[in-house]
Amino acid sequence: MSEAVVSKRYAQALFQLGQERNIMDTLEQELLTVREVWATNKKFTTFLQHPKVTISKKKTVLSDVFQGFSKEVVHTLHLLADRHREEIIPEVIAHFITLVNESKGIAEAKVYSVRELSEEEKVQISSVFAQKLGKNQLKITNIIDPSILGGIKLRIGNRIYDGTVKGKLERMERKLVSANNR
Repeated sequence: MSEAVVSKRYAQALFQLGQERNIMDTLEQELLTVREVWATNKKFTTFLQHPKVTISKKKTVLSDVFQGFSKEVVHTLHLLADRHREEIIPEVIAHFITLVNESKGIAEAKVYSVRELSEEEKVQISSVFAQKLGKNQLKITNIIDPSILGGIKLRIGNRIYDGTVKGKLERMERKLVSANNR
């Protein structure tokens, strides 16, 4: 079975648990912390994925590192360690966050701009594009990209809205080239 399918199943099970026990916000915050630890601490992830480290040692370390977290999150991490699936932890978290966002009517968006956007600009972009997508809200991650020259580019899922100067120049170039080739 592919890792994507397996990670979706774990995420779905954790999501259902969160709904049943009405602890969705807690699970989301804890999993975001796990994702941060996973992304920033390579020694920790290397340790967890090392084949010579026993499962009981991995579970002990997971319990110590995530002490105070809900039993659902810790149990899920233990279950993944038991099944030698530590490498899919980030995918499980990503699928879980997607399920939570879908249930709340939230879409995640990457907004590329030349400079850091103000909170007011983020709110304005969120309201305009959330309405276009039929969502309640957009969670915006602002990415600074000086190569776009001006304007903004949004990536929401597999959709891209390009309102950058660079994008407009590239579209004009394609039109000119295709007009000359006729």
